[in-house]
Amino acid sequence: MAKLAIVATIKTTAGKRDEYLKALRAHAERCLATEPGTLRFDILVPQAEADTVMLFEVYASKEAFDTHWNGESMKQIRSEAAGLQVSLKGVRCDLME
Repeated sequence: MAKLAIVATIKTTAGKRDEYLKALRAHAERCLATEPGTLRFDILVPQAEADTVMLFEVYASKEAFDTHWNGESMKQIRSEAAGLQVSLKGVRCDLME
């Protein structure tokens, strides 16, 4: 079974990226520590886009991603980031190894 990778672009509320990143870092740490199917969770900060964050995530399977997406850490980040996130676009990819 192929691993699932997600490449996501998040637009934050103007001037709130650093505040959003604080919550997102904690979320990434929780996911890696408590979700066995979450294999990688990298946060990228574009140099020329002040209100943008990108993610590169790898999951053991589609089911592992579904567990992540519906899990407790996602509920927590949604609550903590309320008002800090304008949009989220993600692309699902097969990870070529």
